[in-house]
Amino acid sequence: MTASLNKLLESSFRKNWNCPALSDYKGVTLYYRDVARRIEKIHIVFERCGVQKGDRVSICGRNQANWGVAFLAALTYGAVPVPILHEFKSSNVHHLVNHSESRILFVGDVVWEGLSQPEMPNLDAIIALRDFSLLYAANDQILDTRDHLNELFGKKYPRSFQPESINYYEDQPDELAMINYTSGTSGFSKGVMIPYRALLSNVLFAMEVFPQLDNASNVVSMLPTAHMYGMMFEFFFEMCIGAHVHFLTRLPTPKIILEAFESVKPDVIISVPLVIEKIYKKKLVPIINRKALKHLLRLPVIDEVIHKRINGELETAFGGRFAEVIIGGAAFNREAEAFFKRIGFRFTVGYGMTECAPIITYAPWNEARLYSCGRPAPRMQVRIDSNDPINEAGEIQVKGDNVFLGYFKNEQATNDAFTEDGWFRTGDLGVLDQDGFLYIRGRSKSMILGPSGQNIYPEEIESEINNMPYVIESLVIEDNGNLVALIYPDMEMAEADGLDRAKLQQKLQESIVDLNKELPNYCKLANIEIFPEEFEKTPKKSIKRYLYQR
Repeated sequence: MTASLNKLLESSFRKNWNCPALSDYKGVTLYYRDVARRIEKIHIVFERCGVQKGDRVSICGRNQANWGVAFLAALTYGAVPVPILHEFKSSNVHHLVNHSESRILFVGDVVWEGLSQPEMPNLDAIIALRDFSLLYAANDQILDTRDHLNELFGKKYPRSFQPESINYYEDQPDELAMINYTSGTSGFSKGVMIPYRALLSNVLFAMEVFPQLDNASNVVSMLPTAHMYGMMFEFFFEMCIGAHVHFLTRLPTPKIILEAFESVKPDVIISVPLVIEKIYKKKLVPIINRKALKHLLRLPVIDEVIHKRINGELETAFGGRFAEVIIGGAAFNREAEAFFKRIGFRFTVGYGMTECAPIITYAPWNEARLYSCGRPAPRMQVRIDSNDPINEAGEIQVKGDNVFLGYFKNEQATNDAFTEDGWFRTGDLGVLDQDGFLYIRGRSKSMILGPSGQNIYPEEIESEINNMPYVIESLVIEDNGNLVALIYPDMEMAEADGLDRAKLQQKLQESIVDLNKELPNYCKLANIEIFPEEFEKTPKKSIKRYLYQR
């Protein structure tokens, strides 16, 4: 394994000096030389602020080119970046900045409007991501640095700043690289301490999987960079190979995403299921459900022709150049997955966690198996805590270079997260087939015990409910020994079909009756409840189940 991640970045910046690095979609483009220059100026600010190696630097703002600059500046200095999701409430941001003991905060304009500097008393400086202007300084020396930064930069590099001028901090494998929080609320937030070896192992994994990607490649960054999945595979890996990252700076709706794909023509696409499912439901389901097409799809030869055509149109909509679409972060809708598999679409479903920075399992699209999330990634081991790992679901436990160091300032949670023999307990349930492919059954925390001790995995029932007409998303919970489906409906579609709330309730109830005929007795739903608004989500767009338990 390459010894130092920062030295790998250093090499990439020197090699790709004149290549485009970071773009705000339909906005500014920074070349690797521009990013390197901005990093160096931030390093001077860090020095004047007295930031030491290992000190924390928080970053909170929407995806944008300067977010990437701030993250890389902290890491290559030897500081510890702390990405914070910009969607967290102000009180949560205050809490995470303070809990991480950050010295510096880089902040987006919208986030800053809701923050209060006195609520974060340990900060030495607050810096605007928009233009790196100083929003707050704890002392006059920092103010002086701001006023004379170009002069200080010129003194440090009197003969101009060139590729050979770069000299980044040389890290060690087990050294703390970054802290990533799994939640914003003080009662649930756990700061995942990720070592350099985990980041490096994930970068090497991506290099091994996509050897064809290089400094001519393009990637659209649509997932939050404050979350490990998007940060690693839509930004960080690309910086290590000289690729060009295009940040979607607006809310990534299917329309904006497809427009960006058409324009950028990405070489690989990283997505969460929610994005792909929306495209499937909005673009493909109406076509598939046409009566004439349904009839034709029953004829074997014509069926194959139609599938090829749909796949071709879908590939074009995704830009046409992608090696594959990697889906992860949450469970994928089974109907959508089966359809994409049937038409030959180049996609695969992986499995990872923040605690593994993030990758655990993966298989390339042409080897992937339906409803599986692949085999253990390089430098990772997976085992199932079960007497019969092939037939009986047990907790998924992992070991390897990608695994984190522990939770920041939370020794109890760290101890609870590992087995006595040193395996990380994911809290997910799954089985492994004879070839080592992993199939996830659900979260151990969300598993419901049936009336006769049966294991009920609500995610599997939800996958069926989500395929029903007028359903956007659902949540299955236990209420007084009964299973209840909470449903967030597509009111726009219902109203277009002339359904008021009462008629919609009746339609959904009829669909549940039909679904119950297919479910085992212990999994049958007793009731449904319509939710007026979308369920609250985690950064990786999975529902915060604990908020809806009874």
